Amino acid sequence: MFDRTEILVKAGDGGDGVVSFRHEKYVPFGGPDGGDGGNGGNVVVMSFPEISNLVKFRYKSLHRAVKGGNGRGKKMHGKEGADLVLRVPAGTIVWEIMPDDTKTLVKDLATAGEEVVVALGGRGGWGNTHFVSSVNQVPRLARKGEAGEERRIMLEMRLIADVGIIGRPNAGKSSLLAAASAAKPKIANYAFTTLEPVLGVVTVGQDTFVMAEIPGLIEGAHLGRGLGYEFLRHAMRTKIFIHMIDGTSGSPVEDIQQTNNEMGQFDPLLAQKPQIVAINKCDLTEVKSALAGIKQEFHSAGISVSFVSAATGEGVGELMAQAKKLLDREAEKPIAAEVLPQKVFRPKPRKGPPVVSKQDGTFIIESPELENTVAGFEAADAAVIQYLRGRFDRAGATKALTKAGIRPGDIVRCGHLQWEW
Repeated sequence: MFDRTEILVKAGDGGDGVVSFRHEKYVPFGGPDGGDGGNGGNVVVMSFPEISNLVKFRYKSLHRAVKGGNGRGKKMHGKEGADLVLRVPAGTIVWEIMPDDTKTLVKDLATAGEEVVVALGGRGGWGNTHFVSSVNQVPRLARKGEAGEERRIMLEMRLIADVGIIGRPNAGKSSLLAAASAAKPKIANYAFTTLEPVLGVVTVGQDTFVMAEIPGLIEGAHLGRGLGYEFLRHAMRTKIFIHMIDGTSGSPVEDIQQTNNEMGQFDPLLAQKPQIVAINKCDLTEVKSALAGIKQEFHSAGISVSFVSAATGEGVGELMAQAKKLLDREAEKPIAAEVLPQKVFRPKPRKGPPVVSKQDGTFIIESPELENTVAGFEAADAAVIQYLRGRFDRAGATKALTKAGIRPGDIVRCGHLQWEW
């Protein structure tokens, strides 16, 4: 099962504004009429009930939304870029991978139909109609569209099932799922036959529930040994467990304690989920002869057990009916929510005054606000410089430059633009 992947998402860039002037015969008043660029499309992750895995993300790591259209004359705005919707299974958790490789929770898409915007599209640039002023009636400048956000995200799918079958390798989990539902898991007599969780729908009377087989847990699974660690997270969304015990085991009670210990060390919430303990392979002669001893051993440990044979179907129907009753009782209790890290909000710092420094004879202006303004222009021509001078005056950059000792003819750089003062 392909149930975890990292991808890059790139929202659409905003379209560019345009420089245009109205020229129509017999129209006495012309003037600027450049339209704005359209906004770029967002990247949205949405959960769908018909999607069951993340395999479509295996061979494509970069996903781009549509760029906004450029503006045109006659104040015609560019077309809005279409959002890119990434379809994922219900139960997918969306993380953002930070530059230091740590994960930050974006959203838990626990149910079908939920969505989250993971990358915002860039805003469209202004046409020259926005730059008209009393001292500039014929503006010959327009802004480029803003770049869309680019993020590295992780999609982590966690199966949603009512009942999870747990136990050590070769306890008969696959056989039980096959006997109780129409699922066809791989069944063989060697460890780690099941390499991925398998879902099946179980019918009890007029009701149904979803049952998932969780691959075998060995000692040290919570540390990454064996296969269980990769799939213990799938067990987080199950409501109850059927704990399968191999009746031929030398110490069935130790088996159940070891498995429960591994789950509890992975996440204490797993150890709190209700369990039905089922002793499997009761059709075998050696198990039949040991039934009395097994019953006594579990009774001494205060554990109630059921006896089944997944191979012959003996006791399976009764076990499923017992699971349905326990599910009904659990449905009446308040739901214990899965504990996930809290979403981290990183507010942008307040705007401070521009900082001016001098490097190799060039005066460098550092100001997020002004750098964002400069990013909208391709070249520092006369019209752009005139507009920027007004913005610099209002932001306090001109005062900071004067204090730093700038003189006419010195070189100034802000963002990607450089020009003569």
